Amino acid sequence: MDLKLEGKRALVTGGSKGIGRAIARALLHEGVRVAISGRDADAAEAAARALAAETGGEVHALIADTRSDEAVDALVADAVARLGGLDILVNNAARPGLPGKVPGVAGVESQVLLDELDTKLVGYLRTARAAAPHLVANGWGRIINISGLAARVTTTIPGSTRNVAVAALTKALADELGPQGVNVTVVHPGATRTEKTAALVAARAAADGLSEAEAERALFGGNLIGRIVDADEIGAIVAFLASPRSDAITGDAIAAGGGTARTIHY
Repeated sequence: MDLKLEGKRALVTGGSKGIGRAIARALLHEGVRVAISGRDADAAEAAARALAAETGGEVHALIADTRSDEAVDALVADAVARLGGLDILVNNAARPGLPGKVPGVAGVESQVLLDELDTKLVGYLRTARAAAPHLVANGWGRIINISGLAARVTTTIPGSTRNVAVAALTKALADELGPQGVNVTVVHPGATRTEKTAALVAARAAADGLSEAEAERALFGGNLIGRIVDADEIGAIVAFLASPRSDAITGDAIAAGGGTARTIHY
């Protein structure tokens, strides 16, 4: 299927590694011109070079801390200048999910929650706020927010709260921007294979005396497909949502964790 993305222009925050890098790769394979951003200049530039070599596409490495209004405004302006405009924003700049074993309500520090919200929720708002005028001016655009399945289950108070908040932000943006041609969606990955997965599996295998295959199933085999989802699979979902083929979907959430047993979402 032709996703009709050839020549579109995208900014992927947190695009130097993990899910963000896989999303950038998927968009590049569809002919999108891409800017990736991160806080580490060396990592972003190395990722851009590798992605360009792998896909033959146009990739720009930009540096920004999305916890700063000024940095985000400059980031979007830089992306627009380099790409000649902007059609797609993928918000992915956030820390990975927090560990499951954390204090209950009495032990949750206020600053931890505030930091998580500033990075993920307010960071996504900052980039959407800066990008929206460019998308509206085109009469067409896409914003895809990468959240997580912690929005649908109780994990940690900061982890679940930040992801639920991103879903609420997504709907608010969709309601406002939809009539102006901009679709906004949220993707909830679950456990996803990235550069860090092999080390986690090896540590579990060593600790429990398991083979790496057994350790991986123990860690990540609890979904309905019985395996960990690969970051490239998330990239494919986002590429579709970023495309003109996805006009019928906006203001809603796509779960991408391989299926969760005994839950119904409607």
